[in-house]
Amino acid sequence: QAQLVESGGGLVQPGGSLRLSCVASGFTFSDYVMNWYRQAPGKERVRVAAISTTGGTKNVAGFLQDRFTISRDNDKNTVTLQMNNLKAEDTAVYYCNANIDSYCSGPRCSYWGQGTQVTVSS
Repeated sequence: QAQLVESGGGLVQPGGSLRLSCVASGFTFSDYVMNWYRQAPGKERVRVAAISTTGGTKNVAGFLQDRFTISRDNDKNTVTLQMNNLKAEDTAVYYCNANIDSYCSGPRCSYWGQGTQVTVSS
């Protein structure tokens, strides 16, 4: 069974840093574009960052480019989100997502992690 397991969330003070990790299993990790999303209470889920199958191309949402970095290690089936200079508005549940990098129709096109809570507060 396909699975994405996230870790690294928690409580951090404003200005602090967190490193979120997502470990994939049950599918061919290197065939999937990896993404991080976040969702704050009462708000829409938004994409934070994306990385290509090889890690050669990375994209971070414009309002986060100076503070967040995405990376992946295909040998470890892991995607990471480094978050620096955290602000209160970064508080949200952060989700790991995998999307196959080809045409796809059916249940195995994408997978989601369970989410990990990030709370930025003094």
